[in-house]
Amino acid sequence: TTPQAAAADVAVRAGTLAEQTHQKVAGVIENMSSFPCPHCGEPIDLFGFGGGALVAEQLSAALGTTVPLLGQIPFDVKLREGGDSGNPLVLSHPDEPAAVALTSIARSLGIRPRGLAGMSLGLTPAGR
Repeated sequence: TTPQAAAADVAVRAGTLAEQTHQKVAGVIENMSSFPCPHCGEPIDLFGFGGGALVAEQLSAALGTTVPLLGQIPFDVKLREGGDSGNPLVLSHPDEPAAVALTSIARSLGIRPRGLAGMSLGLTPAGR
């Protein structure tokens, strides 16, 4: 999700739909979070603040289980540029805040047990 309230609503709906199709929600990742002002270092909340935490809270209540906020990825033009060029930020600029956040999230997901392999999603074709 992103920090905006409208995006949070969409993410909550997506999470509840995932449960209805017997998928596990690993957590919430907030993209385009605040970034430090290049002049003073104070955070700039270009797209708002708190959407990821709101989604995690609402999904936890809706699903009846703890859905953690896995991380917040700061807005960074280099992230988009790396995606466009095929040179990921985590490799080209590993010390950038967005790269650090992505690496941290990946590490936290990498140590979780994988419970979906071979699992039926419980879907049937329409009309059957």
